[in-house]
Amino acid sequence: MTSVTTKPVASQPATATSPALLDDWFDPIEAGIRERVREFIEEMIREELDGVLARPRYGRRQRGCASDAEAQPVVGHRHGSRERSLTGTFGKTRITVPRARLEQPDGTTTEWRSGTFRAYQRRTLAADALIAGSYLAGTNTRRVRRALGTLFAGSVGKDTVSRVWRKVKSDWDAWNARSLAEEPIVRLILDGTVVRVRLDRKATSMLLLVVMGVRADGQKLLLAVKSMGGESAEAWRTVLDDLIKRGLRRPEFLIVDGAGGLEKAIAAVWDGVPVQRCTVHKHRNLLAHAPERLHDEVTADYNDMIYAATPEEITLRRKAFLRKWRLKHRAVADSLEEAGESLFAFVRLPPSQWKSARTTNAIERLHEEFKRRIKTQTVLPSAETAAMLFWALLASGQISMRKVDGWQTLTSKLIAQPVDLAA
Repeated sequence: MTSVTTKPVASQPATATSPALLDDWFDPIEAGIRERVREFIEEMIREELDGVLARPRYGRRQRGCASDAEAQPVVGHRHGSRERSLTGTFGKTRITVPRARLEQPDGTTTEWRSGTFRAYQRRTLAADALIAGSYLAGTNTRRVRRALGTLFAGSVGKDTVSRVWRKVKSDWDAWNARSLAEEPIVRLILDGTVVRVRLDRKATSMLLLVVMGVRADGQKLLLAVKSMGGESAEAWRTVLDDLIKRGLRRPEFLIVDGAGGLEKAIAAVWDGVPVQRCTVHKHRNLLAHAPERLHDEVTADYNDMIYAATPEEITLRRKAFLRKWRLKHRAVADSLEEAGESLFAFVRLPPSQWKSARTTNAIERLHEEFKRRIKTQTVLPSAETAAMLFWALLASGQISMRKVDGWQTLTSKLIAQPVDLAA
C-alpha cells in the first residue's frame, strides 16, 4: 500500500500567525504619551509619600518645620518599591510604587497606603466607566475585548467586564432604597416585559415589572424595576408597597397595560384613582379575537373611535363600533366592552395630554431599546442582572427621556367621565 502524508506548505503559513487588521498600526504620539503618563503617575505617588513623611527621598525631616505646632510629626521610613500594573484610558502601563512603614503612637508600624493609587487597584475609574459603557451600548462581555483591544492591549476580557459590572451594584442598591418623598409625582405608567435569564443553569422566562413616574413639570423618570415570576396581583402589590414605603405620594392618574393582577393591586392601594388602560394593548386584544382577514377593518374602526377629536365623537363612534361588530363578529365587540370606562379615562384630561395619556408607549419604547441592547446576549446571567441593566441604560444616559406631551396642563383638574358607555 502507498502511504499518503499531508504536510503543511511552508509558503502558506497558518492564519493564526498572520497579524490581524489594525494590529500593526503604530502611532509615536500615543506611545510617547503613554510613557509620559507612567512618569507622571509615579511622580504623583512619590510626592504624596514625601508629604506624609515630610521629607523627600534621601532627605531628613527638619525640627520645627511643621506648619501646625500642635500636630505630631509622622515618623516613618521608606523601604523599597514594587511594580504594579494599571489600566486606564491611556492603556495598560507598569507603575513603580514606593513603599514605606509608618510608626504608630503605640510603637507599632504599619504599611503606608497611597490615597492616589488604591490597594489592589488595577484600573482607573475612567477605564471602568468606558468598559461599562461599551457593555451598555450593546457589546456582550466576550466582544468587549475585541472592541477595546487597541486601547487596552488585550488586558480586558469577559471576566474583567463582569467584575466592572458588579461594581454598579452599589449604585443599583442605593437607587432602589432612595426616598421618593420629595418627588412631585402626579402620574404613573406601569407595564411589564419578558426577558430570558439563566436560573438554575436553565434558560427561564422572567418578567420585569416597570414603574415610570411623571413629575408635575412633565419630566418622566424611572421609579422601580423589579424582577418577578409573573404579573400576579401579589407581584404588583410587592412593587407598589415598596414605592409607598419609600414615600411615593398618591398619584392623580395611572396608565396600565390591562393586566388583571395589576388592576387588583391598584384597587387595594389607590382605590378611586383614575386608571387608563393602554389603547395599544386593547387593540392587540381585539385583533386576537378576529380572523386575520378582518384585522384591517377592525383597526380602521378602532382608530376612528380612539383618535376622535372630542369626547362626543368618541361616544358616537364607540356605539357605532359595538353595533357593527356585534353583528359581524361578536367576540370583537365583547372584548371592547370588557375594557369599560378605563379605556376612555384619558378624555378626563385636557386634549393636549391625550397623546401621552392613551398608552404605555413611554415604557414600551424603553422595552424596545432594552431588547435591542440584550440581542447580543440570548440569555442574561440572572434576573437581578436584567433589572440592573434596564436601570443602567437610563442611569448612564444611554437612553434619555423627554417631557410628556401636554406637560404645561398637568396641573389642570380632571373632569367627570364625559364618555357615555350606554350602548
